Amino acid sequence: MKHNIYLYILVAAAVSCLIRVLPLTLIRRKIKNPFLRSFLYYVPYVTLAVMTFPAIITAPQIPLAGILALAVGIIAAWKGVNMVGIAALCCIVVFICEAIVG
Repeated sequence: MKHNIYLYILVAAAVSCLIRVLPLTLIRRKIKNPFLRSFLYYVPYVTLAVMTFPAIITAPQIPLAGILALAVGIIAAWKGVNMVGIAALCCIVVFICEAIVG
């Protein structure tokens, strides 16, 4: 069975385009339902969290290092540290935890 990579790319592009264009063409007026508006407001944040949090915990060699880095990152974000600082801080926490345990 021969696979045509160009067909796969075309189908993926069409599906991706439909997902983005269909809501714009079907919903032309402002959404007034407060529940739906709230739901749509939080979708990007939830999607990012669902993709990111498992990777934070499973990426390091020791899951505890990932959990500690996550806790430190949350505290640093709460204190107003910028994203680069949070990323650097979390990397340092993982490095130290793995150096101590490993």
